[in-house]
Amino acid sequence: MTGVMTGPDVLLEVEGVNKSFPGVRALHDMRLELRSGEVLALVGENGAGKSTLMKLLSGIHTPDSGSFRLGGRPYEPSGPRHALETGISIIHQEFNLVPHLTVAQNIFIGREPRRARVLLDERRLNADAAELLDRLHLPLDPRAVAGELTVAHQQMVEIAKALSYRPRVLIMDEPTAALNDAEVATLHGLIRRFTGPGTGVIYISHRMEEIKRIADRVTVIRDGEYIGTREMAGVTTPEIIALMVGRAIDTEARPQDVRAGREVVLSVRGLSTKALLKDVSFDLRHGEILGFAGLMGAGRTEVARALVGADRPTGGSVTLHGRPVRIGNPADAAKLGIGYLSEDRKRYGLLLEQDVKANIALSALADSFTRAGFVADRALRATAERYVGTLRIKTPSVDQTARNLSGGNQQKVVIAKWLAKDCDVLIFDEPTRGIDVGAKEEIYQLLGELAAQGKSIIMISSELPEILRMSHRVVVMSEGRVTRVLQAAEATQETIMHYATVRPDELPGDGEDEEQKAGRP
Repeated sequence: MTGVMTGPDVLLEVEGVNKSFPGVRALHDMRLELRSGEVLALVGENGAGKSTLMKLLSGIHTPDSGSFRLGGRPYEPSGPRHALETGISIIHQEFNLVPHLTVAQNIFIGREPRRARVLLDERRLNADAAELLDRLHLPLDPRAVAGELTVAHQQMVEIAKALSYRPRVLIMDEPTAALNDAEVATLHGLIRRFTGPGTGVIYISHRMEEIKRIADRVTVIRDGEYIGTREMAGVTTPEIIALMVGRAIDTEARPQDVRAGREVVLSVRGLSTKALLKDVSFDLRHGEILGFAGLMGAGRTEVARALVGADRPTGGSVTLHGRPVRIGNPADAAKLGIGYLSEDRKRYGLLLEQDVKANIALSALADSFTRAGFVADRALRATAERYVGTLRIKTPSVDQTARNLSGGNQQKVVIAKWLAKDCDVLIFDEPTRGIDVGAKEEIYQLLGELAAQGKSIIMISSELPEILRMSHRVVVMSEGRVTRVLQAAEATQETIMHYATVRPDELPGDGEDEEQKAGRP
């Protein structure tokens, strides 16, 4: 175990910090050191204590014992405002934007320039925001309404807001969860320009490849305790993961049971939408995990939404088990046994203030858990407890509020909801977004088990290692079109990126693989 070193270049020091909540010891003897001019990656499984530590540093909670030092002086934040004024800004994983306000209003909320100290100076507000966004190389309109922006652009607003305080320490909690590769590169360039004498970044991420690129050192915590700190140049990804989870994980695994000749369950031909999709065609087979890869904006999520009726297609046909079907809305899709697990599980997949059993029963409530207008609570509870056991959902009971679960366990609850509906086709949109490495392994194992049981799975993911790890075949998209369908044996990161970045009109063929062509009537 590596000890925390102190020295003249230490910008922020955490020493012997403890924090408990009723019935839970969140942090025990926590230590951390951020040096001036560095990017320090902070990693650990969900529930390891990362968020608790960040909330202590940003003044949201107060430690039970231990100390902080900022710039060599004692640091005792009395609240978030004090933390900001002292020089610590945090970008939370959960956005804190006011959706009906503009970008500029969100950035300077509570600090708006005023004329005669009374009237809002809208022109100066927009000018200040434009200057900040230009300096940060963020392609945003200060007058755009935040709630109408994409998730990626909302993340950029959060970043701009944090940097508008000119902090000494910038804490970033999963800052790239909603960004594509180009946007990640922009963010990393911004971080490199920010770090220098007197400033530093604590970078929390589950993306190992990303932290290897951006971080100078990595600190690992597990179960609320400090495990160690390593120089990034001298540690491998498997070594970091082993420190995080306390065991070795195979990061080179590939999909199991890859074989041709499976029965076609779902056939999509010529799917098009007014905004983006053009003539999208593919087949999904029995017991198959069909990966969808591409850059952000390529149309992967749009395919899923059009398929389940969340967006209205302008053309195309869908065949399910050999019969043409019309899907006008997600309820139609659910009745046909097609479940869609949105990339934003907290907004579209869960009722966060309801308990686990209510969430699991939600999609099948009218069909399976209602008798003569009354909820069959005993059957509902039994079903919820069965899926909690089957999916290994970590919760004190099925009466636990969904909001209190970790990201990985929330995702399992969403999966259980659609299994309770007995869906044959499951569409997973970014199934491991915001989930730690250990929980990812459990989700991967679960997807493999579902496929082995005969479920047909569409998996949309922005993480190429995840696509390669799980997919029997890979549909690659660019600019709203399918550019290639790759067999598992021929899929590599380089091949996928080639077809994800090519212009569809530059392709010589139609993007279908030979197996798909053979399946045409």
